[in-house]
Formats: sequence, C-alpha cells, structure tokens
Amino acid sequence: MIFPPNLDLDTLNNWGKNTMTDFLDIRFTKIGEDFLEATMPVMEKTKQPLGLLHGGANVVLAETLGSVAATLTVNREKQYCVGLEINANHLKSVRDGLVRGVTKPIHLGRKTQVWEIKIFTENGELSCISRITMAIMEKH
Repeated sequence: MIFPPNLDLDTLNNWGKNTMTDFLDIRFTKIGEDFLEATMPVMEKTKQPLGLLHGGANVVLAETLGSVAATLTVNREKQYCVGLEINANHLKSVRDGLVRGVTKPIHLGRKTQVWEIKIFTENGELSCISRITMAIMEKH
C-alpha cells in the first residue's frame, strides 16, 4: 500500500473546498492499494463552446489526481509536491454524463514522481490519458 492507512474520501474531498476542484465538482470516489479515483461531471462549467468536455477540464482532473496522490505518499510535515510537467492525449470526445479518472504511479522517487492518469467515459471507454511529473520539495 502506497497511501497512508485510515485515509478516507471525506478528507480528500475537503482538501479541495473553495478551489478549482470544488468549482468543477471533482469528487474523490475510491482509494485502492496503488490507485486513486475521482469523478467530474460533464456540464456547462466543464464544456467548451462545441458542447464537448473541454480538454483543459480533463487536465484539471488529471492534475488533481496526480497531485493529491503524490502528496499522500510523502511526509506532509516535511515535504510537499508540485507539478513539473503534465501532458494529455484526448482520445474520445464526451458530451454529457460523468467522467472517471484513475491515477497510478509509474515512478516514486525521492525527488520526483511520475503518475499516469486515465480518464474514462461512463461506458468505460478511454477518453483521455495523461502523465504528470511531480517535484518533491522540502519545507523550510
């Protein structure tokens, strides 16, 4: 298990209060041994003018998942994590419903981490795949 024991979804969902995560209604839904999952509704706030899920909204979901997951693996009293680079390939457009993102670690180093995030439609089709590199910083 890479995440701390006794971690609950309410705690994770409260971290995002009054932030972009809250504005886009991103909700953490599942914590596994080596993954973290969250959902985001496809609605007016997350769509682009053609009525499709905005690619930037996908990236917000991906960065939220990767950043929170990375933060959960470090000693938060001594360290914090920030994004260095993120990319996303948008594979399938989504017009409505709920998308579900799942992140898993690719590399958990002392100074950097790399996380893969897959975003799925309600039908389980892969809509977007993303990768984020996180820097682990020391608090002073």
